[in-house]
Amino acid sequence: MRVLFLSTFLAQEPLGVMYLSGALKAAGHETKMLFVPDPLFPRKLKAFAPDVVCYSFTTGVQTAIAGLNTLVKKMLPDVMSVAGGAHVTVVPEFLQEPGFDAICRGEGEGAIVDFVNALESGGDLTGIPNISFKDKHGVIHENEVRPLISDLDGLGFCDRALVYDASDLYRNSERKVIKTDRGCPMNCSFCFHHAWKKKVYNVTNNEYVRRRSVDHVIAEAKQLKENYPLTFVHFLDDIFNINMKWLREFARRWPVEVGLPFDAILMANMVQEEHIELLKQAGCIYARIAFEAANDHMRNAVMKKNTTREQLVRAATIIKRHGIRLGSLNMLGGPGASIEDDLETIKLNIECEVDHPLASLLQPYPMTDINDITKEMGLATDTWEEFPTLFNRTTSIALPHRHHYENLHKWFPIVVRNPWLLPVARKAIRSKWLRRPYTWMYMLYSEWLVTEQNGLYNRAVGATGLGTFAPIDFLRRVTTKGVVRIATTVAGKGASRLALRLNLNDERVMNHMDT
Repeated sequence: MRVLFLSTFLAQEPLGVMYLSGALKAAGHETKMLFVPDPLFPRKLKAFAPDVVCYSFTTGVQTAIAGLNTLVKKMLPDVMSVAGGAHVTVVPEFLQEPGFDAICRGEGEGAIVDFVNALESGGDLTGIPNISFKDKHGVIHENEVRPLISDLDGLGFCDRALVYDASDLYRNSERKVIKTDRGCPMNCSFCFHHAWKKKVYNVTNNEYVRRRSVDHVIAEAKQLKENYPLTFVHFLDDIFNINMKWLREFARRWPVEVGLPFDAILMANMVQEEHIELLKQAGCIYARIAFEAANDHMRNAVMKKNTTREQLVRAATIIKRHGIRLGSLNMLGGPGASIEDDLETIKLNIECEVDHPLASLLQPYPMTDINDITKEMGLATDTWEEFPTLFNRTTSIALPHRHHYENLHKWFPIVVRNPWLLPVARKAIRSKWLRRPYTWMYMLYSEWLVTEQNGLYNRAVGATGLGTFAPIDFLRRVTTKGVVRIATTVAGKGASRLALRLNLNDERVMNHMDT
């Protein structure tokens, strides 16, 4: 059968659907990816004539996806529409959305193959774990969730051709993503992992946290290096330093067999001197640790990070001492936090001399503990349709003077790198009318930080030439991303408006989207 994956452009290649495509191709099916916006989308859709169309998405974009699916169903009324990913896993009632025929909850490699095989043979869908579907009468049937995949090596490599053939933006990028694990042992209240682990699968950390072998990771990197442009790797693991034995083997083999610089995310309360020595030896030039919040109560009692301030400072100090670029992950606007608490988080980043500060606005995603907390405090958003598309633009938590937190987020990286601006930012965040200029300021400065990062990678591999000159690289990045971002925003709003008009029939909501 022919299976089409549809998506808007994302910040990096979508590994999830690439793994699904690999499983489908191994089972003898044909797959294709289309990104929107695309002026040739209707022609490409009809030319491929898919039997099944799949979407994978997070909370915040579900309305846009519903609008896109409405367009697909108008052009191909008989196509099967399947939704998967983080949102439908924790909000399975999304299947009630008009136009969707099935959803896949949790890990989908086995489920999507069983589903498509059953469609091809005319078999029964009621016995397929992870799949919920509507029958011909519109009645929803829910199946149980299957066990987690224990052997990640057995999945093979993800199907990168699916995405790289669909877009040169991903194919030609010299920074590509590899993930060596699945699951996380932490119980951070804002993260989907504890919800999946406890509420979807009901498993222990030993069952939930799995890792590919070093052999398998290196084989994928070598294959990727042989077939596509690749000069540095972004490891997408939640905690790269979780297993010392694995890290020692990786550090010994990666520089010899692959020899590319990379970046990774580390857990501060697990960082040891040997971890950073091994990462430096392997070629790590950029490491991020999660500060989240300077306030101990917010970080540990509310966010459940189980990390002390001393551990954060110590981990940052070790990383800096070994000459690795230090990145931080921070969370602003938590329930019960004051603006002074978030300003203290900026000061902690300044104290640790963070090179690449990253901040998000805390979002109470469905089924997470932080969602329960915001509901108890009367701060939760009423409907998922009101949830922000981007976690780093606005907050869905009904904080008093919420624009102060949203504006501080835009100032965050600039102030960390330029501490003398702290008194200016403290006053500037009060303005509601400067939110859009602050957003552009934030986006441009974020691109400059990535330009700095690219300079490190270029030096690490000995790259030279005009394109490696920081101002030129910066302008190229801003121009390329700006075009994609504008087009995607326009397409997303158009799809969302159509979905709301057809499915919700509420012009007030549509007008609100344009404010």
